[in-house]
Amino acid sequence: MKTQPPSPIRGLGEIALRVENLDVMQQFYENVVGLELLRRFDDSAFFRIAEGYGGHVQVLALFDRSSDPNYQGLRAAHSTVDHLAFEIDLEDYAAEKQRLKNLGMEIRTAEHDWVHWRSVYVYDPEGNNVEWVCYDRKV
Repeated sequence: MKTQPPSPIRGLGEIALRVENLDVMQQFYENVVGLELLRRFDDSAFFRIAEGYGGHVQVLALFDRSSDPNYQGLRAAHSTVDHLAFEIDLEDYAAEKQRLKNLGMEIRTAEHDWVHWRSVYVYDPEGNNVEWVCYDRKV
């Protein structure tokens, strides 16, 4: 059996999404997800997810590529992204689930017993599946 050398990866640096309506998507990730806006440019927005490794900040980046002359729309840009998941404390799960309902979001829930995770899911304004997940040893 071949042994793999240790990986130098220490954490997640950035998640980057292509978007068509940067203003609406910025509002969703600020007001629904609750991420802190770090910087807004004409065609992009960067949000703090959490402190990362060695001084790096974990970031969600939204990029509006519609001004690119080769842009063919989101439907033409094939992606294998299934969903984004944000970790929360178990103690916050019920309150977050209710908060999302109060915002009028259509929520879905799941329990993943093989890893003891409890999840609540919503779709962002452009159809990305967004998950809040927590560890629950009772699952």
